[in-house]
Amino acid sequence: MEPTIGKPNFLSNILVKVLLFGVLIIIVRFAYIVTITGESCKLGGFCFLPENFSFVIAGTGAGLSTANRAVESTSAGPSGPYLSTSKDWIKAVHFYSDIFHDMVSDGYLSAISKTLCVETPYGEEVFALKEIGILDSIGIHKKASKPLVISSKEDGWPFDENSFDFIFSGGDRLDKASQRKLDLTVSEIQRTLKPEGFFVAHVSAKDKYSLNSFLDLFNSCKLIKSHDIEGYNSSMPFIREIVLQKKVGSEIHSDVTSENTCSIPGYKRDLVRNAESLIMEEPLKPWITLKRNIKNIKYLPAMADISFKSRYVYVDVGARSYGSSIGSWFKKQYPKQNRTFDVYAIEADKAFYEEYRVKKGVKLLPYAAWVRNETLRFEINHDPGKKVKDKERGMGRIQPSTVTEKDFVVMKMDVEGTEFDLIPRLLETGAICLIDEIFLECHYSRWQRCCPGQRSLKYEKTYGQCLDLFTSLRDRGVLVHQWW
Repeated sequence: MEPTIGKPNFLSNILVKVLLFGVLIIIVRFAYIVTITGESCKLGGFCFLPENFSFVIAGTGAGLSTANRAVESTSAGPSGPYLSTSKDWIKAVHFYSDIFHDMVSDGYLSAISKTLCVETPYGEEVFALKEIGILDSIGIHKKASKPLVISSKEDGWPFDENSFDFIFSGGDRLDKASQRKLDLTVSEIQRTLKPEGFFVAHVSAKDKYSLNSFLDLFNSCKLIKSHDIEGYNSSMPFIREIVLQKKVGSEIHSDVTSENTCSIPGYKRDLVRNAESLIMEEPLKPWITLKRNIKNIKYLPAMADISFKSRYVYVDVGARSYGSSIGSWFKKQYPKQNRTFDVYAIEADKAFYEEYRVKKGVKLLPYAAWVRNETLRFEINHDPGKKVKDKERGMGRIQPSTVTEKDFVVMKMDVEGTEFDLIPRLLETGAICLIDEIFLECHYSRWQRCCPGQRSLKYEKTYGQCLDLFTSLRDRGVLVHQWW
């Protein structure tokens, strides 16, 4: 019988396939470790590169060593990739290297500066600092990316006061921070920055209002420079670079002086000049004209960026029912730029108290607004011609509520004629400077809807006096709108 010659060939084919499969596994493993994750070739000896292998980012003189793992992330899984080889990461390092070179030239940075980069997820800024010779640099973010970035705590940063010579915030990250996060970050920057140290921020700050709102947050610092620079990607083609320096022995100062007077700054006056025109002629049908005028209103958030504020507050003085203005107008029509407002309804009429108890997100202040803390008697508003049944219903006291120049405050005022007392009081105390935008209904002896040719006898003021009130406020720089 002839010997079978098929078996050796069959076994040889199997062996070759196994060897080829093993080589494929090694190649795939190598590609994953080096190309995708940027890991060191020490992993299980499964690489063929020398341990001192490195590659250079052209233009920075930077060697990214895979042996010392200088740019690797400790994040696990696809949500935390190693970005040292990505084009975006390298482009960011290029960009920040140029930025920090300029800051060294301007004297804000030096080789011995102790530096911190704020809210940097992957540490591009930190790496750029180290590569230009500023070795004592670290980043901080909610999630660590060691060794470049450490994790922050919910209640603050793990650094002592006056720790850093230089702090940097890039990528318009402060613009995107939540209100709570922004407050904490600003507080920690001012706490950990050394006196005469520098803080540099890249923000969007498209207008004077947003720029000055940003500066108001840092009341322990002074402005050194603010200018526009080119960004490094299409999402942010231009960046506002702001350089601040911490004052020596600085304290928080308010724009309101000890004499309780204030001066409204020029950037707020610019908004007044861009506001809608006042209605100069007395309307013959005010219930129609003034209501239609709401379509002409140029809201402050439609003219400026309101991102850099600590709180957002809406105060409805003389709120009446929830649907009168809070539910029907402010909640639905006022442009809030995706900000959450604290809403306060000041209303003395007990008839509306139960309604507000079931409304979420609104705090009722059951008082009447007046110029002094005293008990007062007043008439509840009724439609003209209707008999007033109870002239003494509703008494209350104004309770103080604290806001600062760091807050964004909107006020609507409908107080049945006492605006001629309240507005001068706001001017006298300087509190008017803390209000960014006012919607004011001015009560005067107007033509009656029910009775053609007859004026209401309820109020003594004239339309001319109301117009003078609006004009005087705008002349002082107060953004006030005619409400109906």
